[in-house]
Amino acid sequence: MAGPNPYSNLLRTVEIHGKTYKYYDLASFGDKYNRLPYSIRVLLESCVRNCDNFQVLEKDVNNVLEWEKNQAVEGGVEIAFKPARVILQDLTGVPAVVDFAAMRAAVRELGGNPDKINPICPADLVIDHSVQVDFARTPDALNKNQELEFERNKERFQFLKWGAQAFDNMLIVPPGSGIVHQVNLEYLARVVFSKDMLHPDSVVGTDSHTTMINGLGVVGWGVGGIEAEAVMLGQAISMLLPKVVGYRLIGELNPLTTSTDLVLTITKHLRSLGVVGKFVEFFGPGVSALSIADRATVANMCPEFGATVAHFPVDARSLQYLAQTNRTQEKIDIIEAYLRATNQFRDYNDPSQDPIFSEIVELDLSTVVTSVSGPKRPQDRVSVSNMKKDFQECLSNKVGFKGYGLSPAQLDTSASFTYSDGATYTIRHGSVIIAAITSCTNTSNPSVMLGAGMLAKKAVENGLSVLPYIKTSLSPGSGVVTYYLRESGVVPYLEKLGFDIVGYGCMTCIGNSGPIDDNIANTIEKNELVCCGVLSGNRNFEGRIHPNTRANYLASPLLVIAYALAGTVDIDFESQPLGKRADGSPVFLRDIWPTRAEIQEVENKHVIPNMFKEVYEKIELGSPSWQALDVPKGKLYGWDPNSTYIKRPPFFDGMTKELGTISDIENARCLLLLGDSVTTDHISPAGAIARNSPAARYLAGRGLTPREFNSYGSRRGNDAIMSRGTFANIRIVNKMAPAPGPRTTHYPSGDLMDIFDAADRYAQEKVPLIAIVGKDYGSGSSRDWAAKGPYLLGIKAVIGESFERIHRSNLVGMGIMPLQFLPGDSADGLGLTGAERYSLKVPKDLSPGQHITVQVDNGKSFQVIARFDTEVDLTYFRNGGILNYMIRKML
Repeated sequence: MAGPNPYSNLLRTVEIHGKTYKYYDLASFGDKYNRLPYSIRVLLESCVRNCDNFQVLEKDVNNVLEWEKNQAVEGGVEIAFKPARVILQDLTGVPAVVDFAAMRAAVRELGGNPDKINPICPADLVIDHSVQVDFARTPDALNKNQELEFERNKERFQFLKWGAQAFDNMLIVPPGSGIVHQVNLEYLARVVFSKDMLHPDSVVGTDSHTTMINGLGVVGWGVGGIEAEAVMLGQAISMLLPKVVGYRLIGELNPLTTSTDLVLTITKHLRSLGVVGKFVEFFGPGVSALSIADRATVANMCPEFGATVAHFPVDARSLQYLAQTNRTQEKIDIIEAYLRATNQFRDYNDPSQDPIFSEIVELDLSTVVTSVSGPKRPQDRVSVSNMKKDFQECLSNKVGFKGYGLSPAQLDTSASFTYSDGATYTIRHGSVIIAAITSCTNTSNPSVMLGAGMLAKKAVENGLSVLPYIKTSLSPGSGVVTYYLRESGVVPYLEKLGFDIVGYGCMTCIGNSGPIDDNIANTIEKNELVCCGVLSGNRNFEGRIHPNTRANYLASPLLVIAYALAGTVDIDFESQPLGKRADGSPVFLRDIWPTRAEIQEVENKHVIPNMFKEVYEKIELGSPSWQALDVPKGKLYGWDPNSTYIKRPPFFDGMTKELGTISDIENARCLLLLGDSVTTDHISPAGAIARNSPAARYLAGRGLTPREFNSYGSRRGNDAIMSRGTFANIRIVNKMAPAPGPRTTHYPSGDLMDIFDAADRYAQEKVPLIAIVGKDYGSGSSRDWAAKGPYLLGIKAVIGESFERIHRSNLVGMGIMPLQFLPGDSADGLGLTGAERYSLKVPKDLSPGQHITVQVDNGKSFQVIARFDTEVDLTYFRNGGILNYMIRKML
């Protein structure tokens, strides 16, 4: 049981603005503490403050304090970490609240007190993932999209509003308020908690881009929804003490480059270096030249370069940002006083403050050039000066991340279509179909948003326009963006180019790009054109943005407009004009591109604290539609058996108080045989529900029309939909099927079937399942359904060459075994086809990292590493998953 904190002797008091606060004096640890990276100091403080020798041990404190030695230990050193809060968005938040409601029901049925199932640490849920770009390029697009959002999601929104009153310590930010990470940055972040005990803010979130908050000096990262629920229930995260890569920045950015160019450069650099499982901490004089918005842009794309966090410790510029975003002066004084007292306040120009790092890399900001990334991965940066050549090479390269495998005869393909305006247009490879200013990565940054507006103004003044069939859109990350764009006078020019505001949410960045004209879609498909999306987002995996944009490029908001004006990515901006003025003279991109100094002047004038005050003081009220929602009362949810949105999940069906025994896997079939870099988008897509899919058939069988299907993301509260949507991405390449798509071969019949139907057939035959995968399985956004879905399909183990950090944790959290091939082994190397049967005996005394032998029915066998990295992992697995463990713990 928990005992007294052994570090009470480190407690100190400080008086600020007439109030006395307690805090733990970490500086008492002396030089050993002062050598720690600033991000590790946050972990140490949490261990000291929460040490009870039950969840957090004195051993954990000592292990963190000895980071310099322990970070190099082979296999890593395990510690317990209790974050200060949890943040959720609605796509991952709805299933979390559904699980909480289901856990309450299960606890009651097992004779316990359901009121014990309640968030213990603060939990903030921002509804931002439901709105889609159904309407664009019209003044009423915003209202129409929001009306459709409520029409589609009324039941989900009612459920979340019920959760807000049913559960303590949970804040719900209504739809239409903004994007979760931008709202976190501008409003929710505490930086330092200051109720009675002063301590650093830290956060885990059910979205991998939770890392964005590191730009403000708050340590935070994405976890699986399952793990986040455990933190909400007061559990510590079990983690391996990370290596910390020191990333030194020197110099200053070129006047014509943007923070987007910087983050794409860093993403490519760190992805090639290999930082998975590591912290990255920025230091050096170049950091001082970056605004908090610039730093947040870099921190946002941390998942794309693979690190756990990309941390910028708090400095004077951080305090200026807090003032700009309307935090009170008293709050700012508390933050500064505490961080200075505990040596957590940074001066980037003082090298004597530089801590010890595991390794150091350097970037001269002056070497950053204007860039995009694509066409299929965020780490594949291309300088804009080389874009035309690179795209043309991609067309003929063999099929892969940088290739489409077109023959010489296909390279010049073009086709015409009649658009809704009655005119005929011609498109070809490289034609831009979608151009979206979207995503918190960039919309949180006034410099690139105002820069885009200023570029739009110059474009219109020079007589340029965007072709009417290109689906242009602007989805700000908060109401503050709209406020300063209007105040600066650029909105009419953005609208003139088709960049009307379409909603406040993630939208195109997560695949909620909405439909394109049927004639365009049919023309693209019939002629197999490689058409493009250009977006200011953070991910461009194949099939994510839109089924008809096979190539997708990440770019700054300014370049999104530039490529929309050009109508193609197959352009050299230096030698080819965007268009012509009325007098026939050419207009080049350089003629309308604003400098950082021009943008900064406008930003200083128009981005002011009062904007943040006006927007955020009413953010919890929501729109009239939200306020009018009727909410059921009570602590236990009344499940509606006819609901297609909210359904009690079967995870706890048949659960007993007693712990069962670990079972062997005998004569399992392989459901899928996948290659490298299979993302959570492939495993559990968030986008549209295809009309010929098992999920569509399920919904149609309940009387819904295709118009009412909505997206997978919106139906994450219904396991019947989500299990049918597992591996439903149209681009997934399963080696057990003849073509890309959500199909597989059932054995021994040899029948080609939808993946869900095959799994259902195996379940009826009482055959256990496995999946075999390549490297980096589960990369991309953290999605609990990417583990829950395979569990419901009957998958007992996933055998792969390597796993993305969050996804491995989620598999364990659902009781699925992550098994890793030994170095040098792979499915191809072992000659596995997926037609075999597989058996493995699971030791009853299984230990972290233990080797297990897999027997194949063809007489072969091979060894795998059980990727249970900690004893806590094994505890969750033995309980059948983390939620089952929590229920037993609450009884």
